[in-house]
Amino acid sequence: MSFIIGFSQQSKKDEIAFQKNILKKAKDYGDPTMTKSAFYKLIVLEGENSTYKDSLAYLYFGTRQYAPCFMITQEVLKRNPKHKEMLEIQAISLESLGAYPKAIEAYKKLFAMTNDNYFGYSIAKLYYNTKKFDEAYSMILKTEKLNDTGNYKVTYSINKTHNQQIELLAAIQYLKGLIATELKKKDVAKASYQKALSIQPEFVLAKEKLENLK
Repeated sequence: MSFIIGFSQQSKKDEIAFQKNILKKAKDYGDPTMTKSAFYKLIVLEGENSTYKDSLAYLYFGTRQYAPCFMITQEVLKRNPKHKEMLEIQAISLESLGAYPKAIEAYKKLFAMTNDNYFGYSIAKLYYNTKKFDEAYSMILKTEKLNDTGNYKVTYSINKTHNQQIELLAAIQYLKGLIATELKKKDVAKASYQKALSIQPEFVLAKEKLENLK
């Protein structure tokens, strides 16, 4: 019996080594299908705590397959609830899938962990998108007081063919203006759009909103 167990364990090690070689070749050749297949086999072989779950989640996220990405991040976060990167791609995946209440909860966890103004902005934006304007306003007021890391920019669609990248600090003020407009706080909205433009003078949407207030 011990011989059989020893043989089985050795066979499993050999199979893991074999699949790792396949994975390396698949990555070298740029084959995402074989890469994904090797990840799945390694996860099955290594069991519940396989670190290849993280890699598979990143692969799905990179190809914008947000549903399976979310499912895998759920498993990873059961093992490590404070895995910041997994929480972040989970939050973005949920937002991309339109699951806004769940996305807000994921961003709240990130915000509590990091006090990062980008996650505060993301929460306020989702509250705004779901028409919870009081919650959005409270969140954006808290967010604008935080230091900026400089790690994030926000992309806005200007028209059907053009996008514009905006500094996060300007985006926060722009969002504050949008929320204030919904809450009939015209003076706050005007001041917010002006502040956004003082940070990034070429911010097209902020210019348009400011003109509409006049």
